[in-house]
Amino acid sequence: MPWDSRIRRPACGWFLSLGWLGLLVLAALVPSVFADEGNLETASPTTTRTRPRYEYRRQHDPNGIGKFYMGREIARVMGFGGVLWLERKEREDEESPSRLVKALKLQPGDVVADIGAGSGVITLLMADAVGPEGTVLAVDVQQEMLDRLGGKLKELNITNVELVRGTPKSPRLKPGTLDLAIMVDVYHEFAFPYEMMLEISKAMKPGGRVVFVEYRLEDPRVPIKLVHKMSEDQVKKEISLPEFELKWQETIDILPRQHIVIFEKLAAEEPEEP
Repeated sequence: MPWDSRIRRPACGWFLSLGWLGLLVLAALVPSVFADEGNLETASPTTTRTRPRYEYRRQHDPNGIGKFYMGREIARVMGFGGVLWLERKEREDEESPSRLVKALKLQPGDVVADIGAGSGVITLLMADAVGPEGTVLAVDVQQEMLDRLGGKLKELNITNVELVRGTPKSPRLKPGTLDLAIMVDVYHEFAFPYEMMLEISKAMKPGGRVVFVEYRLEDPRVPIKLVHKMSEDQVKKEISLPEFELKWQETIDILPRQHIVIFEKLAAEEPEEP
């Protein structure tokens, strides 16, 4: 009797057992079927061991997506419905975004990317800092956020900001073009953090800085849901993978609720002289 989309049960118990046996054999022979697409670590030529990069758990924080990376649960993305919270008047007192941008010591003419720009609070501050000869690339996966930011740019006559529609796996930025990339309360929401960091690393100039601003998990007084916080150690653990070619430079703790963790893109090794 044929199977259909409602999965009819076969008539014979031995056939059911054979079916389970077949699935087990399939899982052993083709492990990528049971892993995230594109997220299975490449096995060494000397070993058959494969390991999924991401793990799923049924029991998890309700504010997370049940997907784990390097022991950390990935948080749910703040949708466009939270835009007024991003733009709240109290944000300067609670998080000091102007102090954050000042601490970055941006220079006129810098090319910087605000990845997960949202409605552009940080983007607009950086646009002023890099001046008309500089460029801010405002990257977001939500078109509604980019549309709202675009309206502000027209209203304020700001011409040194470019809007970029990213994807969950890439910010879609040109290789070797950025002096600085910043993610403000964003990295912990990336559905594919490994893939995103590979692409961000490629977009950096040698010596360029990649900046993570995250609510301090170490401080229980920070009034943010647990899965939306990250410890400094966890940031370092995830970003220090050798393929990213990023080296921790410094951590700045001048903000009321967040730490600023800064990495530098390593220069390519010069060939040794014969």
